[in-house]
Amino acid sequence: MRKGELLAIQLAVAVLTCPALPLAAQRQAGEVRLQVVDPAGDPLVAAVEIASQSNQVRRSGESDSRGRYIARELPFGPYRIQVSRAAFQTVELMLDVRSEVPQVRRVTLGVAPVEAAVEVTGTLLDPAATSRVSNIGRETLDNRPAAAPARGVLSLVNTQPGWLLEANGVLHPRGSEYDTQYVIDGIPILDNRSPAYAPAFEVEELEAMRVMTGGYPAEYGRKLGGVVELVTARDTRDGFHGRATLHGGSFGTRSGYLGGQYKAGRITAGASVEGSLTSRFLDPPVVDNFTNHASSGGGTATLDADLGERDRLRFYIHRKRTGFLVPNELTQQQAGARQDRTGEETMGQASYQRVLSPKWLFNARTMIRDVAASLWTNPLGTPILADQDRSFRESYLTASASASLGRHSLKFGTEAVFTRVSEAFGYRITDQEFFGGEAPPEFQFAGRAPGREHSAYIQDVIRLGHLTVSAGLRWDRYSLLVTEHHASPRAALAWSVPQAGLVLRASYDRAISIPAIENLLLASSLAARSLTEDSTGLAIRPSRGNFYEAGFSQQLFGKLRLDGSAFRRRFRNFADDDVFLNTGVSFPISFDRADIQGYEAKLEIPRWGRWSASASYSNLIGRGYLPVTGGLFLDEQSAALLTGSGSFPITQDQRNTVQTRVRYQLHPRVWSALGFWYNSGLPFEREDNDGLDAGLDELRTRYGENVLSQVDFARGRVKPSHSWDVSLGADLQRSEKRSVALQVDALNLTNRLNLINFAGLFSGTAIGAPRSVSARLDVRF
Repeated sequence: MRKGELLAIQLAVAVLTCPALPLAAQRQAGEVRLQVVDPAGDPLVAAVEIASQSNQVRRSGESDSRGRYIARELPFGPYRIQVSRAAFQTVELMLDVRSEVPQVRRVTLGVAPVEAAVEVTGTLLDPAATSRVSNIGRETLDNRPAAAPARGVLSLVNTQPGWLLEANGVLHPRGSEYDTQYVIDGIPILDNRSPAYAPAFEVEELEAMRVMTGGYPAEYGRKLGGVVELVTARDTRDGFHGRATLHGGSFGTRSGYLGGQYKAGRITAGASVEGSLTSRFLDPPVVDNFTNHASSGGGTATLDADLGERDRLRFYIHRKRTGFLVPNELTQQQAGARQDRTGEETMGQASYQRVLSPKWLFNARTMIRDVAASLWTNPLGTPILADQDRSFRESYLTASASASLGRHSLKFGTEAVFTRVSEAFGYRITDQEFFGGEAPPEFQFAGRAPGREHSAYIQDVIRLGHLTVSAGLRWDRYSLLVTEHHASPRAALAWSVPQAGLVLRASYDRAISIPAIENLLLASSLAARSLTEDSTGLAIRPSRGNFYEAGFSQQLFGKLRLDGSAFRRRFRNFADDDVFLNTGVSFPISFDRADIQGYEAKLEIPRWGRWSASASYSNLIGRGYLPVTGGLFLDEQSAALLTGSGSFPITQDQRNTVQTRVRYQLHPRVWSALGFWYNSGLPFEREDNDGLDAGLDELRTRYGENVLSQVDFARGRVKPSHSWDVSLGADLQRSEKRSVALQVDALNLTNRLNLINFAGLFSGTAIGAPRSVSARLDVRF
């Protein structure tokens, strides 16, 4: 039996035999339970619609034969609820969801509409939001522009201000490197989720996404550059329902998804499978896109059980794998080099929820997952033959209690994480001149280490009229190669001015971010320290940051929402990585400190007649300060970085970033959209003037003249890039039982050569995709 299959069986057994542990770990979502009755108190089957423009939520359904309707995973904020039935009075009401404790409402429908319905105000602004949370709802997920395999979720996050999607799908929130925390159904996932490192979360699996870059409640910790919450889709209707998606496009790209769910009474079971093929998986270093094939596949299974009015149990398991080639540079292609990489993940979760009283909710969850990655090179590799086999197993436990106590929304909890890390890495140099003669011709490393983390937190959101205050305190203990304790206070407030349609916000976060786990043992090892005279090998410590932010949300003309923020982040032990040549492997490093500041704005038009639109702008300036700790450096020019004391622009120091999309409803079943994005260009490490000419000849040999034409060597930056994109969608069939939708996308219409990164220790070289066309067919039944 294969290792992965054995692990999957072990996970299933562990999940299915674990004790009842309550549900949510980290999430900012609540639940509404409606009981619909007639004037005599008898239950009614009625249509229910729940909507919030500020949260991009619009759900509809029916109460069951007992008059019950439950809406779960509602992001905190205001909601408009409408309950209707033929021959009965329609009832509309507003609810404010601020706690995980379920809100229970009894709705009585009058026999006849004897009076006008109560006027309900809109939900374009959330007057109690102490931080800006970008909610990405079902409509945006369904009508998203096409993306390369494994990049659908990443591309959606990148549309939000403050985020930068760098080479090979690596997300950078507000200048942070590998500091994105994913939260999938309440469980934090902290390792690198870019396509080259881990199998992807597919958009088809999701009901909604929530994105944050500041004003974090104390329940969030361990990685705080930015937070991406993923809520998996769950159909509350009885019987069998499913979804099938087929996608095809340029570069031989083909992908498919098939999922189904069956609900009978209080039990719901679901399963899905997915797979993809493409000839452009990573962002290649040269225009010719050599050796860039990839295939991926996986499956998930879920089981939900409502054990009564107060108890809920859920199991989730998935197994995913990706295999791909590392794109060659020109010299590697001429030599016949080939580098293969694989990534796989097996994960299981079990959760339980208990409603203790109308005001208290108890939650907890357990997870086990195994992540592995490998690299191997054929004998023709140049300038180096590298191989890698790394893995880690993570066990996660959490418990929390939430309370809704009048003006207070209280939550406290604890977490425990147990990790086992294993790394094996080696290389053999085939072109010694490339490294200047100092690097050892061969190197081998193998290491294992256990890790343990503990945390506890308490937080409260207090509503005092137009003022909302969020305050919390978190304590973390991290122990892997170093052991440290940290306390993190958090504070945020919002002041609502209803007459002006304005909300003012401010926040402070003390942020502690643990080092990246990928290749951490080698980067912090004695073996790396003795590799060359200038290597470090010092253990990488957690990053410590102080985050400050002030912003506002303004409603305009009752149809538009404008958000603006100014922020500053100051770090010690600022986390980054160094790219190991053109292998796709990187090693964690940290700079002595960093200072990052900027401002952001976003204008949204959720719906104005047939139009909807969004436009965002980000400005960021960041400087890092030497020396460097960690990494695996063979380049003789890295000595100044390892021992120096100067400063430089961080690799995400992009001064201007713009994202726009305008959507127009051509017909009730046909829509079109036009998108545009602009990046002003990232920095790279420049050679000094004496070595520039000789260096250019080498770079030209590796990447070609067309790539060098997109670099401004005088400024030390990649030249600006942009793209025009267009989409056309149509509902081919739409009914209560079945819907069929077709969407066609054309990206980079002008076929512009867009360079993302250029040669350097911390970035490598990567080229954006040329003009591409794709089509997606989505069937729901």
